[in-house]
Amino acid sequence: MNHVNLRPKKRLALRIWLGTQYYIMKRWLEWKKGNHKYTEEQSEEKLPYKAFLHKTPTLRKLKDVDMWYQHNKVINIKIAVEKLNGVVIRPGETFSYWKLIGKPTKKKGYVEGMVLFYGDFKPGLGGGLCQLSNLIYWMTIHTSLTVTERYRHSFDVFPDSRRTQPFGSGATCSYNYLDLQIRNDTTKAYQLIVSVEGDYLKGEWRTESLPIISYKVYEKEHFITPAYWGGYLRHNIIHRKVFNNQNQQVDDQYITENHAIMMYEPLLESSTQSS
Repeated sequence: MNHVNLRPKKRLALRIWLGTQYYIMKRWLEWKKGNHKYTEEQSEEKLPYKAFLHKTPTLRKLKDVDMWYQHNKVINIKIAVEKLNGVVIRPGETFSYWKLIGKPTKKKGYVEGMVLFYGDFKPGLGGGLCQLSNLIYWMTIHTSLTVTERYRHSFDVFPDSRRTQPFGSGATCSYNYLDLQIRNDTTKAYQLIVSVEGDYLKGEWRTESLPIISYKVYEKEHFITPAYWGGYLRHNIIHRKVFNNQNQQVDDQYITENHAIMMYEPLLESSTQSS
């Protein structure tokens, strides 16, 4: 990784807007004329077997962040969940996060939530949906599904505190060009189940036959380096161990690597929870 490419670039607001519109249109053309077969099936009947399940708290106290962001995030997630809950990916099909959810608009009920922007945060319509894409990505890398498109945050905004997952194990999203896409290269169907229950976002991948392989995702080579322009960079590599149905390890697979600009002092103790 060339760390020079991580240095923040100052761009005019007009250039950012024009670039965003270009990539949005490019994504639309891909959806319409691309070679992928995108899933559109949504079923209330659950497939019989669990492949992996996980849950994350919906309300988090973050340093210098008003709680209304968190409450509005929950409203947005509940709307998006209705579009994703029960989605079935047949063999050869691709799951597209934004194709299924659609554009967040006020007419659909979306409200202002927290959007990360160049190392800071600001209000944005539909903000907070990254928690949902993070959950789906984390669950997916514990299955035999193939992640074909995923984006990481360029900035590490909030300090760690009681983090239960490795740094960089999520998937950021922004309509519609920062998408999360997952392809089913197996011979069996998978189904996504997601819901908001109490103060938790819950999810699971289900399958039509009993899984014979399980995975344990872990972090390796985590380190922090000074940036030549000032501040610090954070790095790590995500791997997963593969186990057969006798719980014997049969492989150790590379998943991804992460590099992010830290927006706080390293080793800073914090009583607040990270995102």
